Amino acid sequence: MTGAQRRHDPERRLRIISAALDVVASHGVAGTTHRRVAAAADVPLGSMTYHFTNMDEVLVEAFRLLADRVSTRFTERLATATNLDEACEAVVDLIVDESWATPRTMLLSYELYAFAARNPPVRQVMQDWMEKSRAALRRHFAPDTAKVLDALIEGLSIHRSVDLEPMTRAEVRSVIGRLIH
Repeated sequence: MTGAQRRHDPERRLRIISAALDVVASHGVAGTTHRRVAAAADVPLGSMTYHFTNMDEVLVEAFRLLADRVSTRFTERLATATNLDEACEAVVDLIVDESWATPRTMLLSYELYAFAARNPPVRQVMQDWMEKSRAALRRHFAPDTAKVLDALIEGLSIHRSVDLEPMTRAEVRSVIGRLIH
């Protein structure tokens, strides 16, 4: 047989999507190119157009992967709670621990927010992510409280990532207690 044989690589598409998150974390959405993503995924440049129509599609899938990964950790932490006090403590953990709000995840979240502001398919990824978070919270809290807690978790996590003196665990617990009771 002459010519190069096609390499069977069923994980290539997922590798490209994961690599896109790495590139966004390093270069931002604006600096994410087909060439950079292909290099980070260790795939031929042609694989980008074989698996995806354009870079927006790559980014939508990458942000969907981020949202799914974070939602899973978020949901798993809340699922361990068996009563209201434990659910409140889970919310405190989600804010003050790096169970989901790692520096990398926060950086990617900032990129996601900015990109979603101008891109309806990415906005849908964010809305789906919010709904997953709220659904996990509704297992323990009323729907209106779950919505507020979701915003509080996200907002305080953003503040913690840049605040020189972020709220302590005790302060966060006190805020949640006032909100719940």
